Amino acid sequence: MRLLEIKELDVYYSKAHVLKGVSLHVGEGEFVAVIGPNGAGKTTLFRSISGLKEYRGRIRFAEEELPGNPAAIVDLGVIHCPEERHLFPFMSIYDNLILGAYRRNRDRAVQGDLETVYALFPILRERRRQLARTLSGGEQQMLAIGRALMGRPRLLLLDEPTLGLAPIVRQDISKVLKRINEQGMTIFLAEQNVIFALERSNRLYLLETGQIVKEGTEAEFEEDEHVRHSYLGR
Repeated sequence: MRLLEIKELDVYYSKAHVLKGVSLHVGEGEFVAVIGPNGAGKTTLFRSISGLKEYRGRIRFAEEELPGNPAAIVDLGVIHCPEERHLFPFMSIYDNLILGAYRRNRDRAVQGDLETVYALFPILRERRRQLARTLSGGEQQMLAIGRALMGRPRLLLLDEPTLGLAPIVRQDISKVLKRINEQGMTIFLAEQNVIFALERSNRLYLLETGQIVKEGTEAEFEEDEHVRHSYLGR
């Protein structure tokens, strides 16, 4: 099933036409990436899906039109982990994680999900009483992803999760993403690190100046002369 389907999406910032007729889909259980340079419109795309940006066109989730209310979109299981992370810096790791499940406050499974996040990111368990602001950049990214998982996403939107991270931290996050995808979670990734995206995704879209210019598999992208020259340095 096409869990997410976008057709002819147009988004403007004032008079600037940021997304131009974008159409794409993400199947249930897939790991799909949208790649492209900074300023191509990846974050705007994710903000549109999450109900944070007005748009023209259609966005359907589980074969139904997405509501315009961000909270209602979260209730459907679309959870957005933004590039800026938006952690609560003066709250503990534990409290940040629990807030990720705030719309599930009567759900008895919350504690079990917390243990699952701790198993994925053991450092968060070790430092659960520590303030979020005291964490390294990589640890903050782990916390942001963990908080998103506490919402029990049916579709996890990850915006630039590797930006500015050391290679060893990227590797740790990669293992977690692979694991949760293999367990059935659908992941839609926005990423400038093309090699990271290529190695992990079932399918990819290339977004340039607000338009989808290519769709395909890892093999198809690696065979594309424009991709090799512009993004892989080959």
